[in-house]
Amino acid sequence: MTEVAVVAFAQAPNVRRTHGTTNGVEMLVPIFDEVYTRTGLSKTDIGFWCSGSSDYLAGRAFSFISAVDAIGAFPPIHESHVEMDAAWALYEAWLKIRMGEVDTALVYGFGKSSAGELRRVLSLQLDPYTVAPLWPDSVSIAALQARLGLESGRWTEQDLAEVAARNRRDAAGNPRAQFGGETDVAALLESTPIADPLRRHDIAPVTDGAAVIVLAAADRARDLADRPAVISGIDHRIDTPSLGARDLTTSPSTRLAGDAVGTDGVEVAELHAPFTHQELIVRHELGLGDAVRINPSGGTLTGNPMFSAGLARIGEAAQRILDGDATRTLGHATSGPALQQNLVTVLERG
Repeated sequence: MTEVAVVAFAQAPNVRRTHGTTNGVEMLVPIFDEVYTRTGLSKTDIGFWCSGSSDYLAGRAFSFISAVDAIGAFPPIHESHVEMDAAWALYEAWLKIRMGEVDTALVYGFGKSSAGELRRVLSLQLDPYTVAPLWPDSVSIAALQARLGLESGRWTEQDLAEVAARNRRDAAGNPRAQFGGETDVAALLESTPIADPLRRHDIAPVTDGAAVIVLAAADRARDLADRPAVISGIDHRIDTPSLGARDLTTSPSTRLAGDAVGTDGVEVAELHAPFTHQELIVRHELGLGDAVRINPSGGTLTGNPMFSAGLARIGEAAQRILDGDATRTLGHATSGPALQQNLVTVLERG
């Protein structure tokens, strides 16, 4: 089957609040232009379009249709959409190219988290019969997960603060990050918990943003990028949504996806971890040792645009290859409560 490569990646600035519409057009048009310029493609050259977003976040039905205005009404396009992070839209587009239906695809995701109360909106992804009616918010569920890890000795509050400090330090070099800079671990630990044991630094911020990736068949990719990032493996798995039926301090779905794609030799890994302890879980399940650079972009803890943050992790991993800084990288995306669904992508220089 046809190999598929990432040939361009761009993302909108990660900001706390954007003004204007909730459909993402204002965020998408500039980054579409950015990848067109990098690849020399125009919208008529794109064989397939696929997006990821959520009507629940936007607050109206079929909000993703409005975002198609960023593409243009004419000529007609071959388009699809997933109601989740656009990393899964990338999986769909990858399949289209693998099967030989098209040789190029543009994948994008967007979300304006500031338009609503994010912690409450995310409760809608819980079991609709036994859990969602209780309205446990996403941060409180993550706090339960973090507490289980602390009580079992899997990590300490110091470990969590060190994860936050490292991500903030690395984000200082990322102009698209929401914030970043040197942070004292001791000062972080002195702050008051928001949802015990999680403090502000343990929780990804509310972020508005968007991201876009251009995929191409490997033979076409070499005409569009000097160093295309070939997807050598991609897999996604799902754990039970029942929070009481699994060990929340582990992530079997992440481990299975990682085993399927093979993580040996990875130099850089971008992990979609909206909470500090979740980075520790994902890193452990993927078997990423100390030699692997984790989240050089600053990761989700310094900018968490809903429904594009996972796609951005793949894009950031690919960018390391496109820039010539690495030859084998990994991008991870998650969706659902407490790391319920996980997608792992390994990329190599083409």
